[in-house]
Amino acid sequence: MKHYAILMLCTLLTACATSQPSHVALNPTLGVINQQPSMLTPLRIETIDIRKANFIVRIHQSNGAAAKLISPSEPVRQQLDEVFRQGLIVAGYSTSANASQSVQFQLDTLLTDVTETTFGYEAKTQVTFNVIAKSNTLEFTKIFNGRSTLTGPFSSDFATLELDINSLLDKLTTEILNDAELHQFIQNNH
Repeated sequence: MKHYAILMLCTLLTACATSQPSHVALNPTLGVINQQPSMLTPLRIETIDIRKANFIVRIHQSNGAAAKLISPSEPVRQQLDEVFRQGLIVAGYSTSANASQSVQFQLDTLLTDVTETTFGYEAKTQVTFNVIAKSNTLEFTKIFNGRSTLTGPFSSDFATLELDINSLLDKLTTEILNDAELHQFIQNNH
């Protein structure tokens, strides 16, 4: 009976250790945004997700098993759209569906590749945005990239992965919303 209890305990612990959530919770937040000269320039704002797949975490196992793909718990495009809209309003712009100037935020890449081995893991995250601002006759395009790498013992920890992805998103969206070239284009072409 004692051996049976130990076997059940080991099975239970193994099941708990290998159980991973089926979704990643993203929560991008608005960083510190620099106020622009008060012009209340109206902008048409659009955020689109042009990634080829919906998953944002891909876990590779050293045993050669198929990679586990994990999607976000909420639509990433909607969450980012809210951050970009709030950020541009805080910066001093107004939003209007009929504005002659537009800013489009394209999410090109949002992926964390996790490689798990017997003794640890390495998680590499990449985020890429393409920002396109347009006036009646001119266009401004700029690509923003962010990368991070995490390593640790055992298998990947979802809370740590979520924190790293959210931190990278926050850093990159803040960089975009404070980009001097983008603001100069908007202000000089209204």
